[in-house]
This record gives sequence, structure tokens and C-alpha cells, in this order.
Amino acid sequence: MKANFLLISLLALTLSACAGKPKEADVNSTQTAQSLYQQAKEVLDNGLYNRAIELLSAVESRYPFGPLARQVQLDLIYAHYQAGDVQKALAGIDRFIRLNPNHTELDYVYYMRGLSNLKADENALHNMLGIDRADRDLASTRQAFDDFKMLVSSFPDSKYAAEAKNRMLSIKDTLARHELFVADYYMRRGAYLAAANRGKYIVEFYRDSPLVEQALEVMVESYDKLGLTKLKNDTYQVLKLNFPQNNKF
Repeated sequence: MKANFLLISLLALTLSACAGKPKEADVNSTQTAQSLYQQAKEVLDNGLYNRAIELLSAVESRYPFGPLARQVQLDLIYAHYQAGDVQKALAGIDRFIRLNPNHTELDYVYYMRGLSNLKADENALHNMLGIDRADRDLASTRQAFDDFKMLVSSFPDSKYAAEAKNRMLSIKDTLARHELFVADYYMRRGAYLAAANRGKYIVEFYRDSPLVEQALEVMVESYDKLGLTKLKNDTYQVLKLNFPQNNKF
């Protein structure tokens, strides 16, 4: 009886250990690096991103220093991004930049870094419902702007440069709206100096934004509440000079 109990216990432990092992990609152990990569690439091209990640990871694990290593790393970045795992995508990007500072596709890597940081700040539900989320923390969005800026400045002839410039314009509008949202928050709570400073920040750093007019309005109103007559009048003159049709005051 004791021997049977011991046998059952050992069997239970074995089954438990097997259950706890991470799932490995189901691949043929005799496949070459090229054939395994080709299989992964076909899966990736078909949009099966999680399966592609399994196969690409298997290639990277088996052939970490092979001729396909860097391409596999690039494909893994893309697959993680498309699968929605931006943290793994960003980790792969940072690793790639660190190990391959002179790679010919570094412009693509910075482009993917910008896209990944943008995606990190997205809220699919709010975007779908059309709800403005300019009030959320925008640290990743600001980083995305810097990523696209790095791409444009370092690789001006890149095929991704034009798209990066368009992304930067869109990001600037988002950041300006965020500043205006915060300024309104301060206005409603009577923190007029803080509100004025937010408006001033928009005017100084997002001067090509369509929200500059509203930023100047915030500044005029804030300075009026603070009794800063000269600053109020000077800002009002700037408002009327640049937006002569404005009739708020």
C-alpha cells in the first residue's frame, strides 16, 4: 500500500511539472533556419500574429546568431505590435537599437517605436465612442513625438519620414488639447495663474495649432481675474492681431 501511494505521488508530481511548463512552438526539430523562418513569415503575412510570435521566437531561440537573426527581431517587433503587446514591442525595439546602432533599417525601428508609444496611450473604447481623451496622461504620446522627430531628423530621406511628419502634427494637436483641458480645469478651480501658464505654453510650443486662439482667451481671462492689467491688455492685443474675428471679449 505504501509503495502504491509513493507511485501515485510521483505520478502526480510528474503530471504537475508537465502542466507547469511554458507552451513551446510546435515545430519540426529537423527544420532549417530558412524553412522555419519562411513558415513564420507566411503566418505573419496572414495576420496570425500570436502564432507568428511563437514561430519567430523558436527561430530566434535556435539560431540566435544566424544570418536571419536581425530580420527575425524586426519581425517580432512588428508581430508584438500587431498583437497589441506594445510593451514587448518596445522592449524589442530598445534592444535592437542598442545592439544595432548602425543598422540599415533603423529608420523603420524608430517608426515602429513611435507607433508603439502611440498605441500605448490609446483607449480603444473611448476612441470608438468618439470621447475626447486629451485629459489622460500623455507620457507615451510625448515619447512618440520624440521618436518620430528622431526619425525625421536622422533619416530625412526615409520612406517613413513623410508619415512621421504627419504623425507629429497630429500629436501636437493632441498635446495642445491636453494643455487646454488642464487650463480649463485650473480656471474652474480658481487657479488662474496656473491656467494662464498652460495657455502660454500652447502659444509658445504649439503656435501652429488651431487651439492657439482659445489659449490666448484663457490667458486674457486669467490675467483679468488676477488683476494683471498690463499682461491682460498685451495678450488681448495679440489675440485681436492674430484673430481679428474673435469677439469673446
